[in-house]
Amino acid sequence: MERSLIRIQGDASGWACTNCGWTFPIPTLLSGDEAMAAYDRLAGAKFRDHKCDAHAAFPPPKEPAKKEADTGFAERARALIKRGYKPKVAVELTLDEMEIEHGRDRTFMEKVRTDAEDFLWKVGKGLI
Repeated sequence: MERSLIRIQGDASGWACTNCGWTFPIPTLLSGDEAMAAYDRLAGAKFRDHKCDAHAAFPPPKEPAKKEADTGFAERARALIKRGYKPKVAVELTLDEMEIEHGRDRTFMEKVRTDAEDFLWKVGKGLI
């Protein structure tokens, strides 16, 4: 799974990796636009340097590789929910990420949107 740097908000504001438990929290006394811009650049550099294996909050699956038809949508959305995002927000963020990664592949994106609807339906019914 390809990893991405995402911004987290709330009690643990900062940056996080979508693939592991790596985080880069915002210092409590940080203020000002220039300071935030410098912090964001530092977070990007630290993200590029980190090794997901060292932060294995989400260990790699032990099952065989998934078929190409599987978009991995549910795993990505679950990872965001585990980090505190509401299901609807997690689905929207995951759709946005996958649109950036695979936006030109219409067939794949149709499957992703179907997976998103199915995921929200299952959450609504309490199946997930």
